Amino acid sequence: MIKQYVGLDEIHGPLIFLDNVKDVGFEEMVELQVEGKPSRYGRVVHIDGDRIAIQVFEGTNDLSLNNTRTRLSGRAVEIGLSKEILGRVFNGSGQPIDGLGDVFIDEYRQINGFPLNPVSRMYPRNFIQTGVSSIDALTTLIRGQKLPIFSGAGLPHNELAVQIVKHAKIAEEKGEQFGVVFAAMGVKHDVANYFKTQFLEAGVMHRVVMYVNVSNEPIIERILTPRFALSAAEYLAFTHHMHILVIMTDMTTYCEALREFSSSKGEIPGRKGYPGYLYSDLASLYERAGLIKNIEGSVTQIPILTMPNDDITHPIPDLTGYITEGQIVLSRDLHQAGIYPPVGILPSLSRLMKDGIGEGFTREDHDKLTNQLFASYAKVQDAKDLASVIGEDELSTYDQAHLVFGRMFEKHFLSQGFESNRSIDETLDLGWDLLSLLPKDSLERLNKESIEAFYHPNKASERFQVNLT
Repeated sequence: MIKQYVGLDEIHGPLIFLDNVKDVGFEEMVELQVEGKPSRYGRVVHIDGDRIAIQVFEGTNDLSLNNTRTRLSGRAVEIGLSKEILGRVFNGSGQPIDGLGDVFIDEYRQINGFPLNPVSRMYPRNFIQTGVSSIDALTTLIRGQKLPIFSGAGLPHNELAVQIVKHAKIAEEKGEQFGVVFAAMGVKHDVANYFKTQFLEAGVMHRVVMYVNVSNEPIIERILTPRFALSAAEYLAFTHHMHILVIMTDMTTYCEALREFSSSKGEIPGRKGYPGYLYSDLASLYERAGLIKNIEGSVTQIPILTMPNDDITHPIPDLTGYITEGQIVLSRDLHQAGIYPPVGILPSLSRLMKDGIGEGFTREDHDKLTNQLFASYAKVQDAKDLASVIGEDELSTYDQAHLVFGRMFEKHFLSQGFESNRSIDETLDLGWDLLSLLPKDSLERLNKESIEAFYHPNKASERFQVNLT
């Protein structure tokens, strides 16, 4: 039942408060009307007896305590959906901002999603090829997984996000449809334009849905943006049976908006001022990834967050790491060395990759190669530490070989350029050639058969122009 109240009892930041309100529901949609001004919308975010707090999407500027009319709709915040959203750009509240007119709506859905029985979930299988060697080979993205990117201020996470959108595709192309839902929260106008321009120039905009909240727009819209995006992803995945990759950037600005909003409500702050429910709030977003039994389609997530002061123990990356299935960590040292993308592979991992690679998924030698590359690159770091103490010339032949391998690995494998799009076969072949730069007896993670099949030092020496003698 729709109810209307005249006047407000309090305005505090992005919140308004009403007293003596009966029969109201949490998350209920609200319309605010002031004579001579466009309607504004909000949702009920707190109920204390007959006193409610309403979150105003467009902000509370110019609202009056006396003549504001508040209409309670009796329903939760919804998003209008159809397959026509593909190729379109929306703001953080789900309104089109690309000048192409309204979208023809097939159905409306609550932005908080529907409860999913855990028993109905399927274990994620099959990989999504991103075209980035360090991800595809070493931290493989699996369909239905949530795999965040931990970045820092000034690191090229925006470029990496664009590169993934441009080049990502599902491994098996048996008539299956692939799409990307891109959510940008609290970005600058030039960054928002950069994303859109890159997608248009790459010719991939037809399979992308963008939800963009820029930095000068209300923080409330920033909190809603990922929920609109995930609702669109679930619709395309489980109604139209598409495989959807959701990229959300930057989750740090989302959490900061949540902290500001929590402070406006007068809630007791938790660690570093963030609300005590930050974990459950992030989980309500991340856990919307996955696959459902007997339903074609999948939702895969790559949330991107910038770690304050590069601190991986900060509450945002710390809690994100608990909820998600691994992380891709960008390295400032690699970035300063001119390597792009600067993926630090030792602190990075994908917990689900072991069940989505190998024969029938990528290639049968993928798992063996990954284990050996990790082990060999870890020895490179040990050799660098030793060289800093005694000098590189005093190292053993064994350690010097690992330093050569490390330089070639960073130059040719990790660094591949913004436009480079490597297939999984190209990536794995490159990995084997790099391992061939090492002495055979150092490849302790490989069996004899693998070494005989893939160890070709002469070929590696010629390819990388390295003297192995």
